[in-house]
Amino acid sequence: MLKTTRLLLPVLAMAFVPMAFADKAPADPRISALLADLAKVRSISATQLSPDGQQLAWVISTGNKLGIEVAKIDGSNPHRIGSAAPGTCSSSDIAWSPDSQHLAFLSDCGNASRRKDIFIADTRSNEAPKKLVPLQGLAQDLTWSPDGHTLGFLYVENATRRSSALAAAKPAAGEIGVDGVEVQRVAAVDAAGGAVRLLTPTSRHVYEFAWSPDARRIAYVAAPPPGDNNWWIAKLLIQDAQSGANATVTVDPAITKGSLHGLQIALPRWSPDGSRIAFIGGLMSDQGATGGDIYSVATSGGEPVNLTPGTHVTPVWLSWTGAQQLLVSQIRHGQSEVAEYAISGNAAKLGRTLFTVPASIGAGEEAMALSVSDDHSRVAFVQSSFDAAPEVHAGPLGSTPPPAVTHFNAALKPSWGRTESVEWENQGLHVQGWLIYPANYDPAKTYPMVVNVHGGPASAVIPRWPGVGYGGAPFAALGYFVFMPNPRGSYGQGEAFVQANRKDFGYGDLRDTLAGIDAIEKKLPVDDKRLGLTGWSYGGFMSMFAPTQTQRFKAVVAGAGIGNWQSYYGQNLIDQWMLPYFGASVYDDPAAYAKSSAINFIKQAKTPTLVVVGDRDAECPAAQSLEFWHALRAQNVPTSLVIYPNEGHRFVDPAHQRDVLQSALNWFQKYLPPSP
Repeated sequence: MLKTTRLLLPVLAMAFVPMAFADKAPADPRISALLADLAKVRSISATQLSPDGQQLAWVISTGNKLGIEVAKIDGSNPHRIGSAAPGTCSSSDIAWSPDSQHLAFLSDCGNASRRKDIFIADTRSNEAPKKLVPLQGLAQDLTWSPDGHTLGFLYVENATRRSSALAAAKPAAGEIGVDGVEVQRVAAVDAAGGAVRLLTPTSRHVYEFAWSPDARRIAYVAAPPPGDNNWWIAKLLIQDAQSGANATVTVDPAITKGSLHGLQIALPRWSPDGSRIAFIGGLMSDQGATGGDIYSVATSGGEPVNLTPGTHVTPVWLSWTGAQQLLVSQIRHGQSEVAEYAISGNAAKLGRTLFTVPASIGAGEEAMALSVSDDHSRVAFVQSSFDAAPEVHAGPLGSTPPPAVTHFNAALKPSWGRTESVEWENQGLHVQGWLIYPANYDPAKTYPMVVNVHGGPASAVIPRWPGVGYGGAPFAALGYFVFMPNPRGSYGQGEAFVQANRKDFGYGDLRDTLAGIDAIEKKLPVDDKRLGLTGWSYGGFMSMFAPTQTQRFKAVVAGAGIGNWQSYYGQNLIDQWMLPYFGASVYDDPAAYAKSSAINFIKQAKTPTLVVVGDRDAECPAAQSLEFWHALRAQNVPTSLVIYPNEGHRFVDPAHQRDVLQSALNWFQKYLPPSP
């Protein structure tokens, strides 16, 4: 039956997508203008500071292509790396060599198949970058060995897709789980050139790795394939940096005895002397959305130690800055914070909070990653907020956030109103969220409000400039308050808060959200009869579940949601994530899954609901949206379902990204008009 459903989905997509694209002239011309403004932002997907702290490199979009530029630390004298004209080919994944003179990167320039190869550029020379090695697969996470002799990277030979559960799943064909399984491994190539060497075996799918300080070993987080499903049971391993070397399991959360038991691990970082590895451990719902406590384990083995038990912030990135000191990026009440931690024995104490910003920061794929010079005196990252579009920030690492050194998006101004952090109490918990005011706010008027629930649930809303992709800020440009809560289950208040919604999806976090709505309505002119609800992924689940529990919401847009946890268990390709949250499989405890399934309360749903999803979504399969839409239609609830072809959990086609946002804006305009 599952296979039949999968085969039907592309047909359904063909049937529904034209409906979404049919309305090319929305009634409100502000929607077209808003979408055009959002499309103007130039994304900066990564920035890296040279180890000597003198140069910056960044990856900047031109049209739909990525290019690399290098500049001085203050952003002056920027110049493009590579001879191809901007927008003609795509280059990314930058990595400085230890000598600060060479920049490695991936590029499809000169490759007719558009597969990216590894290049190295001498940034102090006018010579064109040299192709180090052609690749027959997909690479990512280029990392120089500390001695500068080798480039390591994650590599999938003969890959057909990016190694990520967020990417579009391969079409189901052949023997499922056996045919066409793609394994990501640690690979290496000499900096002087030569053949690619595969360091780790096909029996382990590697998610991230790190070189030891002496470049002789690697530590990596890995699990048996398939990789999309098994990150939640990954282990930390150490082996010599040679092909065929035996690996030692250093941390296995399944058998640890302490607070890490049954949880997830990420970001292994060798201590300067190579004797320990620090990492982040906690309840994490998505690879890449890292957050938890800071742990340490001896490289010789033994039980990992929780260095930050009971902390009330969420560390998400770390780097050693001394034998007993860590630099940490962390989330505190929906804001980005950079702090120093001093390690003493089995504890890491918060020493100095350097700065806190109501903005998103990051240097690359890792959440809130920083790029720091070797002497730890300078830092660089990309920053954006609801008030400022993304720019590269760089400068001294100290108590003042570094300034913007680029001005790619300086001309862009928000078309929505001001933003503020809101905090409230509920059931003994202190909860925080973000509120965006409507454009041209007039306190003498009343306004509708759209509640946008974040995905995860182990994640957090941190201010970020919106692109054409789905988000809350654009609704405020059309006359809505937009409320983005960080309820229990979110990052920002410590691991206990993250774990507060285990076995309780949709209940405690909904109560937190409703209490936040009440708090806002007590002080601002929000019309309770004009509340909307939306979200993607876990937010999509909440958008399906909440209207079966309360009638306060008058319009809903559910993106890539889950309407039936019981059927979902057998449909998705990432079921390992569910055991830490539900405590058992659906076959051992079906009641735990039934408790939070909207489909079991569908008779109580009355709210007009737009449902959108990608037809190759491995995380929240389209069958879930189809089942929920079918149930609403059977109850005569106004509803529409749009399935987008060739999209995974994260949409990549700009036309689809634009159409989803436009459809949602139109839906709220129809059922939740800004004017009463």
